[in-house]
Amino acid sequence: MQQSVYDLYNMGLTSLNLGNPKEALSYFSRVLKLEPDNKKALVKKGNVLGKLGKYSQAVSFYDKALAQEPDDFLALINKGLALHFLERYHEAISCYDIALQLKPNNVTALYNKSSSLIRQNKINEGLQILKTVVDQDFSYKAKAKFDIDFQGIKHLNEFKRLVLF
Repeated sequence: MQQSVYDLYNMGLTSLNLGNPKEALSYFSRVLKLEPDNKKALVKKGNVLGKLGKYSQAVSFYDKALAQEPDDFLALINKGLALHFLERYHEAISCYDIALQLKPNNVTALYNKSSSLIRQNKINEGLQILKTVVDQDFSYKAKAKFDIDFQGIKHLNEFKRLVLF
């Protein structure tokens, strides 16, 4: 019996939620074989590829989804993350900026932008955005304290004030 796109997609989600990214990748690939322009499957396949450290491949799937819907917030955020991990910080920040036009106070987009700015050595701008994030959501203090992207500035008093007090 032929499985429907809906069933395959949901099996992919289930696999992903159960911590089986390779199995999920197989399901999303099957969805895309049947419906190459299935935007949800494109984004999810990008997510799985990102989890597997295949960031360049992930970006290409986000690009396909964004070609259909340029203001897909999730695709923009995740493409930005993949670009960040590829050390393409300027491009990552561009994705976050578009996402922030859609949702100006989104703490995830702001936090990710802060991380990329810090990695670009734009310390003051990154810390300013990080302060906004921490003011909006206290839980980001702990996240920033242990985030590898901020390790290089842990010694700065401005950073310590943000995450320690």
